[in-house]
Amino acid sequence: MRPARGSRTGWRPRRLRPTPRKPAQDPSSDSGFGYNCGDRAAAPIPPPGATTVTAARPSLGHQFPAIRPRRMRRDDFSRRMMRETALSADHFIYPVFVHEGSGKRHPVGSMPGVERHSIDLLFPVAERCLELGVPVLALFPVIDPAIKTPDGIVATDPDGLIPRAARELKKRFPELGLLADVALDPFTSHGQDGVLDDTGYVLNDETTAILVRQALAQAQAGIDIVAPSDMMDGRVGALRHALEEARLIHTRIMAYSAKYASGFYGPFRDAVGSASNLGKSNKKTYQMDPANTDEALREVALDIQEGADMVMVKPGLPYLDIVRRVKDAFSMPTFVYQVSGEYAMIKAASANGWLDERTVALEALLAMRRAGADGILTYYALDAAGWLAEG
Repeated sequence: MRPARGSRTGWRPRRLRPTPRKPAQDPSSDSGFGYNCGDRAAAPIPPPGATTVTAARPSLGHQFPAIRPRRMRRDDFSRRMMRETALSADHFIYPVFVHEGSGKRHPVGSMPGVERHSIDLLFPVAERCLELGVPVLALFPVIDPAIKTPDGIVATDPDGLIPRAARELKKRFPELGLLADVALDPFTSHGQDGVLDDTGYVLNDETTAILVRQALAQAQAGIDIVAPSDMMDGRVGALRHALEEARLIHTRIMAYSAKYASGFYGPFRDAVGSASNLGKSNKKTYQMDPANTDEALREVALDIQEGADMVMVKPGLPYLDIVRRVKDAFSMPTFVYQVSGEYAMIKAASANGWLDERTVALEALLAMRRAGADGILTYYALDAAGWLAEG
């Protein structure tokens, strides 16, 4: 009886994988680095009793002093030759805060150097972006508390603050990319990113329906990239379907795919005026647990399947391991947000003379690129682009 194919005696795959015989290696063909060069003729075997003289040949091993890494660090030109990661203005997206009015500019106290602008004062900012080569301006609204509602429905107004800003900017600077945040927290009276039930839980599908209307209003006004930051399940697919139905086929989606429930967002909430609305509540029922990494990959995979063109990890520096895992796993355009708390820490330390602001800011941005980020949302975008231009 013939043995079964899968039996130990009848089917032995290793029969087809015998251990190869290693050919004898002539010592004279060894390069000294452990490689057999193979292009040298074998040394003749001397007759018995003959005296042989072998020329001394230096052995260059993988060790000091033959190997001196500092050789390549000695001069600027050689350091540049072997630099593995590039950082330029092309990699930056500049977030700005927009409020109603004309000729109005208000500083954000917890973010030194950052201001809230009325729409007309965004024009010089846009010009500066183009001068420095920063390709995208990201718009975040500062909404009058008097028009905030529990459902944040003002976010869907085609003549709302962000759509009006987008139209005015595109009219004057058509070549500048515009990104808008898709989220309800600036518009809700409670500061959460969606519609609440009676227990205070954010309702997923009801929130997504409003987000779709918000994104359509933004895209129709000229926003190039809609960026859902709400972390509702299925919202990327809903946005993509709605954009396709509306024939807005060129609108990109940058999904906040791995957005963590982080403590680094505080100054941003001050800037958009949602901190007081949120109070002591948190967003842990929809933003991710800072302890998790595998979950981030699942979230990214879902957003890609649903039609995201780009994915994002937020915050930045404390989550570079996530950036690397995402880039390695998916090879998708991957962005990172250097959030308000990261920016504020560098500002505070440099203001006290503890750190050199320029050096540390550029180092932090370079670290994000090194981890795999294709681009960075950063409040340092204009400063960093200027520093890089100076050399």
